[in-house]
Amino acid sequence: MDIWQQIADGFVKYSYYCIPLLAFLLDCLIGDPQTKYHPVVGIGKLISLYENLLYKASDSNARKFLYGMFTALLTIITVIIISVLILAMASAINPWLEYVIEVILVYISISPRALAKAGNELARLLKQGRLEKARFKLSWIVGRDTADLDESEITRATIETIAENTVDGILSPLFFFILFGPLGAIAYRATNTLDSMIGYKNDKYMFFGRFAAKLDDLVNLIPALIGLFLFTLAAFILQDDWRSAWRIGWRDARKHPSPNGGYAEAPVAGALHIRLGGYNQYFNRMTFREYMGDPLTQMKGYHITKTIRLMYVCTLLMISLTIILTYGMIQL
Repeated sequence: MDIWQQIADGFVKYSYYCIPLLAFLLDCLIGDPQTKYHPVVGIGKLISLYENLLYKASDSNARKFLYGMFTALLTIITVIIISVLILAMASAINPWLEYVIEVILVYISISPRALAKAGNELARLLKQGRLEKARFKLSWIVGRDTADLDESEITRATIETIAENTVDGILSPLFFFILFGPLGAIAYRATNTLDSMIGYKNDKYMFFGRFAAKLDDLVNLIPALIGLFLFTLAAFILQDDWRSAWRIGWRDARKHPSPNGGYAEAPVAGALHIRLGGYNQYFNRMTFREYMGDPLTQMKGYHITKTIRLMYVCTLLMISLTIILTYGMIQL
């Protein structure tokens, strides 16, 4: 048997465990296509469909909560049913086509390249001193007002976004792949999309979107805790201050208003000797988020690049963990 046949036989034997790695490589090559045909865009349209059917401004708060729960559950169930049907049709045509669809389901559930692209662009603009352009680009990825932010505050907002979205956009989908395979990853993506569309604390969604927001908090809890460990290990690998990442992570994570966001942001702050949190303005209203980390270093654009490196190492660590745990669970 020649070497290529051995490689082919080995791939067939371990193909399922390769899905997260192939999905990551696909993301590195293609990224997140900006097209109206993207499956996540379809999930968004599905959410809007159910919302239009079930939301009524005149409903009581209790009824809004109930119908918001129905919206969330119907969306997730529909996404799973559609995915199962697509996989079944692909399997009937060719088992390898089914495998390709499984890889694609995980690929569209993760977004490391999109995070890196946004961060690198902002780091480049800051290095060039183009603050106005950086403020404009930042407004695409954060909800806070960006018109008056200086370099340090632009850097902070970018780092907070990359760190927190490492959990939402990478660790959580892979965690649910471990538990439920590709269907788990895409179901998580539907859950997270629900939170991003209706999980707001405003007049419209305070009750209608509450179930979606709480569900997103719940499903991200364990991945966020895993993130604390992985960010610390990533800091060690990259020769950042991993001891500070670990210490600040446990000290400050629970200060974050999100039950999960702090477990990503706090270790990054510790690893880079910066302080995250502080004053943010939303729609001309100033708010304060408790500080995480110690301000040993003034934040500059290069800290964004360091955060992206931490994110990528976390991604590779999580992929490795996913392969190991998936293999172990199947062998049991």
